[in-house]
Amino acid sequence: MHKKVVVFGGGTGISFFLRGFKDFPIDLTAVITVSDNGRSTGKLRQEFHTPAVGDIRQVITNLSTIDEPIKQMMSYRFKTSSDLNGHAVGNLILTSMLDITGSLKESIRSLSKLLDVKHTVLPISEDRDLTLMGEDDKGNIIEGEEQITESPNKIKRIFYKEEPEVLPEVIKAINEADLIILSIGSLYTSILPNIICKEVQLAIDDSKAPIMYVCNAVTQPGETDNFKVSDHIKMLNSYLGKRKIDVVIASNSKITKTIAKKYATEEQKDPVPIDYDEVKKMGVELIEGDLIVIEDNRIRHNSLRLSSMVFSYLMR
Repeated sequence: MHKKVVVFGGGTGISFFLRGFKDFPIDLTAVITVSDNGRSTGKLRQEFHTPAVGDIRQVITNLSTIDEPIKQMMSYRFKTSSDLNGHAVGNLILTSMLDITGSLKESIRSLSKLLDVKHTVLPISEDRDLTLMGEDDKGNIIEGEEQITESPNKIKRIFYKEEPEVLPEVIKAINEADLIILSIGSLYTSILPNIICKEVQLAIDDSKAPIMYVCNAVTQPGETDNFKVSDHIKMLNSYLGKRKIDVVIASNSKITKTIAKKYATEEQKDPVPIDYDEVKKMGVELIEGDLIVIEDNRIRHNSLRLSSMVFSYLMR
């Protein structure tokens, strides 16, 4: 019987992370935030009054075992002067299925079957008006995930406009999990939108499964400037309930000066250093490795190496 793993996240981070798990003998449930209101997803939310589908589309595509051209089609964005401009094909498919079935969960299930996805993908909620809120360090309240990301000020806290109704299957996945993972990705707009839900916090508190955090390779401007590994853990722990992070996976890869300078100047992002003493003081187990690869001049985690590390931990 396969071990059960539940992974929380959103955005590009979790889709890259999960890409390496396709062929591992585990029972994986990916829980995805649905509060995005930017780009194609934001337009579709406004027009069709739906939860956000973009992050879900990315995860399904990366977990798919079908041929690469079909995956590319799912991610293809129209470049036109019409209303289709900027829309990803997969977002349109998910929105149409949602219109047919009336359920995002069922739409995901149908698309997963079509794209031969062996694992389970769930939205954190089916609420159509789910709105992420933020407060910056000057006391300004910001409404909307895109607006939080673009805020020029440092974000102090994250909350929802209204408490989400968490999908029962998400709670069931936590209850049955042998391992709970907080994925790589933006803390404020990819991970926290899942764990700030009261029902999720209570379920994690009741779980006996270890909580693992896969640490980001670079900082996020306005969110985690100057953060080390321990700072990421402290931030997440401050939003968790009684249970805290047990183990962290972090990269010790050497990043070239050229790539580091590119990120610092173009995106105001810096590599996240491992502060060994602080992590040890917190009682968090550290698993480190050379996990970074450069793809198209961009820093990426080696998803296969990362998933192998997670699997080794799970199989102890």
